[in-house]
Amino acid sequence: MNEESLNIDDFGIGNAKISEIKKLEPALYLVPTPIGNIDDITIRAVKVLSSANIIACEDTRNSIKLLKMLNIHYEKLISYHEYNERDRAVELIRAIENGKSVAIISDAGSPGISDPGFRVINEAIKSNIKIIPLPGANAILPAILGSGFALNEFVFLGFPPQKKGRKTFLLNASQITKTLIIYESTHRIGKLIKEIIEYFGSETEICIAREISKKFEEFIRGTAIEIYDIYEQRKEFKGEIVVVINKRED
Repeated sequence: MNEESLNIDDFGIGNAKISEIKKLEPALYLVPTPIGNIDDITIRAVKVLSSANIIACEDTRNSIKLLKMLNIHYEKLISYHEYNERDRAVELIRAIENGKSVAIISDAGSPGISDPGFRVINEAIKSNIKIIPLPGANAILPAILGSGFALNEFVFLGFPPQKKGRKTFLLNASQITKTLIIYESTHRIGKLIKEIIEYFGSETEICIAREISKKFEEFIRGTAIEIYDIYEQRKEFKGEIVVVINKRED
């Protein structure tokens, strides 16, 4: 998180007690959190987190730190991650049915996008529970905007499989004639660039967007072979990485 950020009290919200903020209707609230710079939080997100009966988060340690930085006084905080999401989803749906408001957050960005959240969203739909997704921080749109590639049509593919199914994933992706967005870890980005050269072609235009909204934010643009040469010179690309591939044929 960026420590040189504005004070949430500038909005007159930070010190408000739960009772002073409009009570939320029983529903499932999907609340985006900052992906790097804490200033990316929205006023609406702060209000929802301040008044929700339950905040379900990916990692309580990270979320407690964020809530303290925003001076948010929460009522109840519980963990909701890939290892307990089946049981937690049932628990959260039951709480909403009993009149509680539940906010879902991930460690960074919008819950449900390559993060836990999908299961409880589907359970809410099955149970005819209202879902309220808040707009806010995510890595997808800044990455494609910074790439300079066409954005009237694009396909988000998430993380490639690490082993099984990776070749099929790349073969299928290479057949798509729209701008592609892929997430990849810093440990496998070199491998992915080599695979793009192999499956897409060495002259395919790509953009490596790294550390979006953070101090060392960077957009590295060029052909796949040019980007791989840069990677070889640096030996690594650090941080959170989004790969944008220009597959438009026009």
